[in-house]
Amino acid sequence: MNLLSTLAERVQEVEQLIQAACERSGRSRDEVNVVAVTKYVSLESVRDVVAHGVRQLGENRWQNAKPKWEALQELPPSEAPVWHYIGSLQTNKVKDVIGKFTYIHSLDRLSLAEAIADRADKLGIIVPCFIQVNVSGEDSKQGLEPDEVPDFLRAISEYRSIRPVGLMTMAPFEAEAEETRPVFQALRQLRDQLNTLGILEQPLTELSMGMSNDFTVAIEEGATWVRLGTILVGKEEA
Repeated sequence: MNLLSTLAERVQEVEQLIQAACERSGRSRDEVNVVAVTKYVSLESVRDVVAHGVRQLGENRWQNAKPKWEALQELPPSEAPVWHYIGSLQTNKVKDVIGKFTYIHSLDRLSLAEAIADRADKLGIIVPCFIQVNVSGEDSKQGLEPDEVPDFLRAISEYRSIRPVGLMTMAPFEAEAEETRPVFQALRQLRDQLNTLGILEQPLTELSMGMSNDFTVAIEEGATWVRLGTILVGKEEA
């Protein structure tokens, strides 16, 4: 995809790629949601993204997201975006993020769960969270080891204001997207295995996996949320 193409063209081409991946894997297009990762673009570009009908926005740092979040509060509810926190969340930033970001994609430790639950309880809300899993085992990747997830789910099940909805992972960057397939397969299999254990009242249904370079493979392996930055919204030089 040519990143110099217009946003409208990129939105259309991403949609075609998603449709094709769903057809190849026998899935319904309705099963796949797109989070537009806007961390590398300006407020003006974010407004443009929302105006093109992309309403799920992902950011990974509150200090960068803050001016965008505040500016878009002016939109009526029917046009307002849904915010996803997709980066590592420090406990001291929980007070800024919870209540503004609907979804947290990076829950990976008990201290963070406790902080989220405490803030959510004060606000009277329930926070949908993805458990971040380091499927690839790379030292550079954050998240729980796969065999740690069952006990983690048992521990956080006591927090009624946290609703685990699924798992999230990041695959290694590979020149060939096909090489990421085992990572996405493993996350889907882990989710299904966890559901057989009956740890949670409600099964985990979501898989947040796949980025600009590998999202079609992730969709073929069951992704329900793909996080797309450069291929969809582009990247602006600072």
